[in-house]
Amino acid sequence: MRRVASELGIRAPSLYKHFSSRADIEAASVAHAMVEIGEATHKALHEKQAGSALMSLLIAYRQSCLASPALYRIATQGGFDRGKLPAGLEEWAGNPFYVVTGNPELAQALWSFAHGMVVLELDRRYPPGSDLDSTWRAGATAFERHSALKQAEHNQGARTND
Repeated sequence: MRRVASELGIRAPSLYKHFSSRADIEAASVAHAMVEIGEATHKALHEKQAGSALMSLLIAYRQSCLASPALYRIATQGGFDRGKLPAGLEEWAGNPFYVVTGNPELAQALWSFAHGMVVLELDRRYPPGSDLDSTWRAGATAFERHSALKQAEHNQGARTND
């Protein structure tokens, strides 16, 4: 609590004038992180600066997370009471992953890939000289191919049922 207060330029007891508990501070931090990441990824879908929507999403996610590593870790590590988040926030923040995949399980797998990449990058766990931009592109390509296959299977099934 002292460190959080120090970062804000106040004394630790002053935090409790705004929050009733440490859990409330954590919840506010998680919500803030989700809003920041969600805004970046939603914007990426509309701008598509990296060619594909999926690659644009991954670039925005990576940049947003690496820009605020401590906040990212608070938002994604350890247990958390989702009931403390504003209603609909988690779904809204994760929606871009669904938009680019069209499938809830694939969206969750894509987020898991992105999260794992970010954590490994933050922890400097990749071998020296690793071309992480290429690794991100390879992941994006794999997910794009899988999404295309799933869509083709879905379309084939729809034609069969007609």
